[in-house]
Amino acid sequence: MAEAKPRLLVVEDDEGLQAQLRWAYEDFEVVCATDRETALAALRAAEPAVVTLDLGLPPAPDGVSEGFAVLDAILALKPDTKIIVASGHGARESALQAIARGAYDFYQKPVDIDSLGLIVRRAHNLQQIEQENRRLALRAAESEAALGGLVTAAPEMAKVTRTIDRVANTGVSVMLLGASGTGKELLAKRLHEASDRAGGRFVAINCAAIPETLLEAELFGHEKGAFTGAVKTTEGKIEQAQGGTLFLDEVGDIPLPLQVKLLRFLQERQIERIGGREAIDVDTRIVCATHQDLEAMIAEGRFREDLFYRLAEIVVKIPPLAERSGDAVLLARAFLKRFGAEMNSGATGFTPDALAAIDSWGWPGNVRELENRVKRAVIMADEKLVTAEDLDLAKEERDDLPLNLKSARERSDRKVIRHALARSDGNISHTAKLLGISRPTLYDLLKQYDLQT
Repeated sequence: MAEAKPRLLVVEDDEGLQAQLRWAYEDFEVVCATDRETALAALRAAEPAVVTLDLGLPPAPDGVSEGFAVLDAILALKPDTKIIVASGHGARESALQAIARGAYDFYQKPVDIDSLGLIVRRAHNLQQIEQENRRLALRAAESEAALGGLVTAAPEMAKVTRTIDRVANTGVSVMLLGASGTGKELLAKRLHEASDRAGGRFVAINCAAIPETLLEAELFGHEKGAFTGAVKTTEGKIEQAQGGTLFLDEVGDIPLPLQVKLLRFLQERQIERIGGREAIDVDTRIVCATHQDLEAMIAEGRFREDLFYRLAEIVVKIPPLAERSGDAVLLARAFLKRFGAEMNSGATGFTPDALAAIDSWGWPGNVRELENRVKRAVIMADEKLVTAEDLDLAKEERDDLPLNLKSARERSDRKVIRHALARSDGNISHTAKLLGISRPTLYDLLKQYDLQT
């Protein structure tokens, strides 16, 4: 079978020029439209990668307002479309305004077919490259999801994930330190899945959510008749994770008497169920997490120092979401896609003001807060694009740059570039436009700061 031709949408009300462009682009399947309604209908039906757009369209062919309206509508429906606008004699300023609004390039009228053909083919090639980059990025994200569902592109998290992957097969006890909602359990799951214990069970228990009187039985299990209500012998979480990994969340909430029993297990790798007299050998790896300052608790006598060093052979500090460059937007897109599918919602993306708000918000509740806000917005949104109002986000300014001017400039550059990449979904052309620089300059900066797209 012959390979399908790429589609080119020509939005032009001059029938003679339409015919000329149809003839000139034999390598493309040319679809023509004469106004906003037919252009948007053709966009939905044909899904062209490239559009040539005359800004002077009916019902206002002598102005550019209708052309700008078509440009905005196309980018709202298909943001990755490459739009090349027509610039009449003396209308260069309008063409530059169109580029500022998201157009890819412009061409002069009267049309030079060869010059326009070069722009069209270059735009199509770039669109194909960007599409492939997005496909590869999606594949990489799916690969990440297979290792615990972790979604991140932030350099601040790269060190965390490298450490997790490096210690996965060592068998050492790992302590994850981070605020509530930073994804400690996801990282614990990633460690388990990357280890040679992946064939065993991953068992999680939140030590703060279980009453002190029941926590010992939950961890160590009990024999039949050990206490009122113990009608059968029950394995504890430590035994259930035999050959696998036990994740102790909020380990700082374990009471002191139970800390002694947990320390004995870590030293001897044996447990005794409540009411039992037989030592049971257990091969379970412990990964724990807390948002508390355990060293301060040790100083106050509320946490055993010897237990701390048994649990914290490797300590991994997880940065809050506000300190992960670009991750808020990346996660918001992932949550929108997930909740949109689950709820059969019409919400398909975010407005620019929503992306700016997501990017600048402090996220005191971290990833959990972001997830909840996006879920609520998917339910409440009236339009296809979620707004900052749907997310209930207000503007917030933060200034935490270092005082050293060179370091501050480099840190600021990295942060702004990553935020722009996140907002444009990795689209180099759109990122360059957001930053107000050329694509070659952006490529140079990406190379200079070793930033991956």
